[in-house]
Amino acid sequence: MGSKDQKNALLNQHLEQLGSITNSPSVNKASIIVHASKYIEELKERIDKLNEDVSTSQPSHIDDENSLPLVTVETLEKGFLINVLSEKNCPGLLVSILEAFEELALELSDARVSCSDSFRLEAFSQAEGQIDRVDAQMVKQSVLEAIRNWSQSND
Repeated sequence: MGSKDQKNALLNQHLEQLGSITNSPSVNKASIIVHASKYIEELKERIDKLNEDVSTSQPSHIDDENSLPLVTVETLEKGFLINVLSEKNCPGLLVSILEAFEELALELSDARVSCSDSFRLEAFSQAEGQIDRVDAQMVKQSVLEAIRNWSQSND
């Protein structure tokens, strides 16, 4: 196999990978590239939206040195992706947030929590048959309320 054949085989392999990553239904090289370009644009839009959400949901300050954690909630097909981030350790906050999930009948499917020097929660929850009744804004407000209640009880 010549060098040119190897390069073509490698190019075809990369195009197949690109098509797979972007879920392109096409097998035509040009169509795969067009689909990948659209996929990249969609990702850029999602990043812009997430950046906008982060900038508009900056926590209000309780006082100069003590601020509330940042909360973002993204709607998924069958639930929500909830992120809570604080630059400081927040003992007891996890329990308050989990109680808020319980009040909304959200089932915690998967979570990663770090509580050492800072507090970080990344949770995937499912609304047990209640996805139409509960929306991302409601989840976010409930989590923020749990954080406010926790904060007031720790003053």
